[in-house]
Amino acid sequence: MKKLLVLLIALALLPSLYALKTRVAVEKPGPVVLTLDEQAVRDEARLRGLDVDELLDHYRDLGVRGLGVYELRASDWVNRGKAVYADGNLLRLIHPGGGFEPGWYYLSPRNPDDLEAFSRLWTLPQHRVAWLERVWIGFPKDVLSLPVGPDQNFILERYRNGNFIVYRPYNSPFRSWPPPLPEPVQAYVFAGDEALGYPDHLGDTARLLKAPVGLIEGAGQKGLSFLARRRPVLRVFSLQAEWQLKLSPEAAAAKYLLAARERGQQILYFRPYPEPAKTERFIKAVTTGLAASGIALGDPQPRSLKMPPYKNAAWVGILAGLALLAMAYPQPLGLLLALTLLLGSFAYAGTQAGPLLAALVFASLGFARPVRGMRDWLIAFVAALAGAVFLTALGSNTLTITGVVPFKGVLLTLALPPLLVMLAHLPEDKPLKELLLEAWNHRVTLGEVTLAAAALLALAVVLIRRGNTNLVPGLELQLRSVLQDWMVRPRFKEIFGHALAVTALSQPWPRWLRAGLLGFATLAEASILNTFSHFHTPLFISLARSVNGAVVGLFFGFLLAGAVWMVRRWLSR
Repeated sequence: MKKLLVLLIALALLPSLYALKTRVAVEKPGPVVLTLDEQAVRDEARLRGLDVDELLDHYRDLGVRGLGVYELRASDWVNRGKAVYADGNLLRLIHPGGGFEPGWYYLSPRNPDDLEAFSRLWTLPQHRVAWLERVWIGFPKDVLSLPVGPDQNFILERYRNGNFIVYRPYNSPFRSWPPPLPEPVQAYVFAGDEALGYPDHLGDTARLLKAPVGLIEGAGQKGLSFLARRRPVLRVFSLQAEWQLKLSPEAAAAKYLLAARERGQQILYFRPYPEPAKTERFIKAVTTGLAASGIALGDPQPRSLKMPPYKNAAWVGILAGLALLAMAYPQPLGLLLALTLLLGSFAYAGTQAGPLLAALVFASLGFARPVRGMRDWLIAFVAALAGAVFLTALGSNTLTITGVVPFKGVLLTLALPPLLVMLAHLPEDKPLKELLLEAWNHRVTLGEVTLAAAALLALAVVLIRRGNTNLVPGLELQLRSVLQDWMVRPRFKEIFGHALAVTALSQPWPRWLRAGLLGFATLAEASILNTFSHFHTPLFISLARSVNGAVVGLFFGFLLAGAVWMVRRWLSR
């Protein structure tokens, strides 16, 4: 029966792998566009005493064609001398009895022809006062920060000068609909923490926009997910201005290059450094690195992916793997676990049940069986890669490869497989009551306490800290930096897990201790599935990361196993 199930997995791999050709064809990195923040460039031009257009032409000649142009706000009209703005209390003091209301704010366009346009910008109550041959429009709140529309002439001029226009509109609950939008625009990247039209006009916004929307990684803009499901998407990478200034131009450039090469980012959005020489060093480092990576500069195109129907053959492999996993346990426990995983995946992940089930099953499958030596590490590694093929075939689509819909169940893929593996290694010839009694009466040694403490500390690092957060240990940051300079950086969990697998499989441990070590070692296989669940990462990058993790993990594993062997030999003398 087991051989038949293994054969079914192997047969299901063939159409699943072939289906991945469709994804590989659309996920090649690039072209990307380097994009400057317009407000930051205006500040630089003012401080350096330069003309904004001349400075933008200079950056364009250096390879920076993208320009993030913000929607104008009422304050911009006032600062540019196109309108006069005053507090109603002040106006009432200057002109008592003139009709100015205390607590109101008044705006008066320099050009009388703009008066009606201003009165239609917002849904706020308003009234008008004529004074000093000027008409003032009063509002019950300060409107300086409210949007007034695009600077159409500036956008058209910069487009004609070769810029890739990224328009950045503001959302406001007080703006009238539909808002004015400029032409031409190549992408929309919303300013602030809300998408245009949130929450009541998102459907109108989706119909109004004529260009792709930009998905800023990690920004979490409200309403953006709704629009991204209905409009083409371009992925945007940007460093916070404060963080960028703390990095050298070369260090910042390395992060932008990594984003373009390994995370599918298409709009690389940045702000100039206070020192022009640093900005040019940054641009040179990015453009040189992109060229070395074979990533072209140009107009990014939205990615669209529709996998062929034979991708569903992956379900055959997943269900065969689930049956094989069930056989690793005494019955009816194995059957109950299999049904729980199957039904739980559908209940938790819905349409993503297939990818989640693939991750849970194939991360556990390799070590949830009797193991005898290093050959079993290879079996576990191959099983994880097979699961990655099934996960990717079923989970890849336009929304997942653009990052609009993330993989659901990351924590489950890290927490459940180690438990499943340790459960599979409980002795079958003893009842549960006897096992609990033996564990209760077991004499604990210092070595066991040390191993348990190290394992719990490592598990805390893995589960509490996932991804790039402030909880990343300093040692791991150093290891990341060294590895990233040499290769596609593997995940720390994979290095740690593979190293533990070598230690578990190469030493004569007691059965219970080997089971615990293999449970922790399963984190490597879980991390491989987790790597491929980042669908926006190109497949070959994920494969390289997994292979590099295995190589580096084996290296450290053999070092650790050698150290353990020497300690055991010294203690036995």
